[in-house]
Amino acid sequence: MDIKQIQELIKFVSRSGVNEVAIEQKDFKITIKTNQAPTVITTTVPAVAPQVLPAAPAAQPVATTASDSAPAAATEDTSKYITIKSPMIGTFYRSSSPDKPSFANVGDEVSPGKIICIIEAMKLFNEIESEVSGRIVKVLVDNASPVEYDQPLFLVEPM
Repeated sequence: MDIKQIQELIKFVSRSGVNEVAIEQKDFKITIKTNQAPTVITTTVPAVAPQVLPAAPAAQPVATTASDSAPAAATEDTSKYITIKSPMIGTFYRSSSPDKPSFANVGDEVSPGKIICIIEAMKLFNEIESEVSGRIVKVLVDNASPVEYDQPLFLVEPM
């Protein structure tokens, strides 16, 4: 790789929003890291209207009442959490290999710089670090499943 190719790669990385890219060839290795922090946005999940199947008419009001209060409570609870979102498209992994423990589980405390998962993109395994301090309350993605850019991965209760 010559200097012009490296400069173009740096420009591409800065425009793409990726935080880190590593390229390794026979006699050449380069890692480009940006100072951009992943975007962390707090969102509220809107309540979903419950679907009532045609059954006994007497059971419908009870089911509807219980369902109406549950989504409202869930909406209130998630508003105080920070959502950690995927900084890239790829495959989400909770651990470095199947026989290793997960980087982050529900109840674990995280701090800025702590690795919380890996996202594989184009045969590169990108370690995703937490940008917030808090306690993980929910993992929103299944292990080894594809994720999109800006897809919520974790809910974190700030500390």
